[in-house]
Amino acid sequence: MSRQIFQLRISLSGVRPPVWRRVLVPAGYTLDRLHRVVQHSMGWRDCRLHSFEIDGLQYGEPDPDGELALDDELDVRLDEVLGKGSRFQYTYDFGDWWEHDVVVEDALTADPEERYPACVDGERACPPEGVGGVAGYQLLLAALADPAHPEHASMREWAGESFDPLAFDAGR
Repeated sequence: MSRQIFQLRISLSGVRPPVWRRVLVPAGYTLDRLHRVVQHSMGWRDCRLHSFEIDGLQYGEPDPDGELALDDELDVRLDEVLGKGSRFQYTYDFGDWWEHDVVVEDALTADPEERYPACVDGERACPPEGVGGVAGYQLLLAALADPAHPEHASMREWAGESFDPLAFDAGR
């Protein structure tokens, strides 16, 4: 495995206030491993389809029915398609359509004393799975912020008492 790591900034598109993560990943990772890093760092549960778009090409899990034209993410190493300054898209959940803007902020030499991948910074909790995309998440935030909102109690119950949209845990 490469001794080089990429510092990536992963931002959830269209969500205000912003939800983002900064992760360090081995440059030799394949896209399927990056998918797992994004899932873990954002708090998603990896129960929906996903894809990457890099330089106009779509990557993901090949569709056995051939309905989605995706190149196999298992065949693509990050250091083969990305470098410092690269930008690409990661989309998760084709129903809710969570787009993530990803930027390679830096290419660094791995510290032999550190373990990778690592989430080193970020802001705010990721929206819960199945909330209904950006519009559904905005409704959830509005309902949770206002105890007088007609959907406050039902949204709190649905999201769970522990859901705090301001919370961020780099240990994810």
